Amino acid sequence: MGLSTGFEVKEDVLIVRMSGELDHHEAEALRNEWKEMMKANSIKHVVLNLEFVSFMDSSGLGVVLGRYKEVLQLGGEMVVCSVSPPVKRLFEMSGLFKIVRLEENELQALGTLGVAS
Repeated sequence: MGLSTGFEVKEDVLIVRMSGELDHHEAEALRNEWKEMMKANSIKHVVLNLEFVSFMDSSGLGVVLGRYKEVLQLGGEMVVCSVSPPVKRLFEMSGLFKIVRLEENELQALGTLGVAS
């Protein structure tokens, strides 16, 4: 199925929207594109919208964790929203929700970061 990714910048927040499957075939390309977007824009926070991600494996989790660490170094925060049930289960099992905040939807995630939609 593959993965399609969209990026949008609102103030100092990078919104990352994905759909499809994030596995080891897609992880490297996503990692590179995401890093470039953060470098090209003055990004402090990330909102990760996973509403249409049907599958994620450990390499996908690694990409998310890597960007989380980058955001942390910038003094920012990563907020995950609209997580599909299979991905939510993976995040719960990995303990990711202990460090990354989960919000119901993109609007609420942006609101918690002080950005009006």
